[in-house]
Amino acid sequence: MSLRVAVIDYQSGNLASAARGLELAAAHREIAVDVTITSHPEELKRADKIVLPGQGAFADCATGLSGVDGLKNALLERVAAGVPFLGICVGMQFMAERGLEHAVTPGFGWIRGEIAKMDVGSARLPHMGWNELSFEPGSHKLLDGLQPGAHAYFVHSYALTNGRQEEIIATTHYGSEVAAIVVKNNVAGTQFHVEKSQAVGLKILGNFLSWSP
Repeated sequence: MSLRVAVIDYQSGNLASAARGLELAAAHREIAVDVTITSHPEELKRADKIVLPGQGAFADCATGLSGVDGLKNALLERVAAGVPFLGICVGMQFMAERGLEHAVTPGFGWIRGEIAKMDVGSARLPHMGWNELSFEPGSHKLLDGLQPGAHAYFVHSYALTNGRQEEIIATTHYGSEVAAIVVKNNVAGTQFHVEKSQAVGLKILGNFLSWSP
């Protein structure tokens, strides 16, 4: 039986790229998958894994997600039931307690912290381009097959602040330390775009597909 993966469509994020990345990662691992881009709550209720991409402002994305009848509630229910979740960029930011971009907007509250404008000193915003990941090799399933210094592709001006160190499994540096990958129980998120991070991104997506938290 194929692994059913739902990529949530709420009019934000590189949906087709995320779906294609998941399919390529599955092919490399010889994992049978059925990847569906969907805005239907019933599809989430049948999914074995859930992926939430996102790009743009936190508040705008939150409005978009809440604007699809029943979608957010179905997501929260499935994650509470233990279904593995991966948030990408703003999808990862939603995992925090709140976002501070343009307004104070509640997040899912799955991890501690808030999404605030980055403190980058003399560097420019947005943080855009390839940056090295720092992490402890072998510290988590999602990092399997990767070594510190692997590069991922970032595009953002806001990032997690006041997070718990034990919920941050990888960081990068842009003006200051930035949370790059967060994990707690069955939920994970990448601040960078895994679907644009070439071999590194495919490795992480493959690890997510084979992850059984």
